[in-house]
Amino acid sequence: MAVGNSLTAQTQRTSLTAYLTQDAVKNQINKVVGGKNGTRFVSSIVSAVQTTPALQECTNNSILNAALLGEALNLSPSPQLGQFYMVPFDNKKKNCKEAQFQLGYKGYIQLAVRSGYYKKLNVIAIKQGELVHYNPLDEEIEVNLIEDDILREETPTEGYYAMFEYENGFRKTLYWSKKKMLAHAEKYSFAFYKNGGGKSLELLEQNKIPEKDMWKYSSFWFKDFDGMAMKTMLRQLISKWGIMSIDLQTAIDKDMAVIHENGNVEYVENQSNSVEAEVVSEQEMKEVEMVENGNREEPQKDVQSDFFN
Repeated sequence: MAVGNSLTAQTQRTSLTAYLTQDAVKNQINKVVGGKNGTRFVSSIVSAVQTTPALQECTNNSILNAALLGEALNLSPSPQLGQFYMVPFDNKKKNCKEAQFQLGYKGYIQLAVRSGYYKKLNVIAIKQGELVHYNPLDEEIEVNLIEDDILREETPTEGYYAMFEYENGFRKTLYWSKKKMLAHAEKYSFAFYKNGGGKSLELLEQNKIPEKDMWKYSSFWFKDFDGMAMKTMLRQLISKWGIMSIDLQTAIDKDMAVIHENGNVEYVENQSNSVEAEVVSEQEMKEVEMVENGNREEPQKDVQSDFFN
């Protein structure tokens, strides 16, 4: 799924379009995508990079390898669809910028639905005043949803609810308060914790962060807290109680990782290129995730239609 080492040295001095037209790269894409789909795949990469200018500073092979993983999972890289993202970050060890593969909550839903195990699957933000009661023992929830969609969207979130039901009738639900989700984000995302966590998020939501300081808050936990929260709910629910297809397991295993030439992955902090982050090994990331709240340590030109002729 990854382009060979012989291409690595070229990735920082070659434009993405030129890189994608190299014979070795085209052959690699054809092995994964094949046929006429190669042109569609390349166009989708170019479009995603144009939509996220910071990706233009990332190594070409890291962009391609992240996109190939998404393609293998039959997910779209379009930021508008939100199935998966190629997120730029600074790799201080290599002194370059690389793109990490990051699964969106809509990608979780897509992969779970395709598995054929789930009759129902849902995740939703619960707004202030909507929750009447949730009993974690029998997993029954009572809510009064705000009927006015516009008013509901403008109402602050107070929690998150996720559920699934198998075709055989087995059902599982999960509810987290926003306070619990904030604690989770501060524990597992160094980018979120380092830049003020929940206090900074509240200021952002109130538009009280000066424009000159906005670069500090490029973590997805700041940019789309509800989206990251719903992804977390699905991950917690499905990974602990759900049946996972091979594709879903692969996506979870490689979520928030840089995909390397040999197929190995390195897990990184969820930060954009505006905030420095160090690549850490899989074992180091697991160790960081086990640290308790009070004992954190810092982890440190378009392609032509005859492209594949």
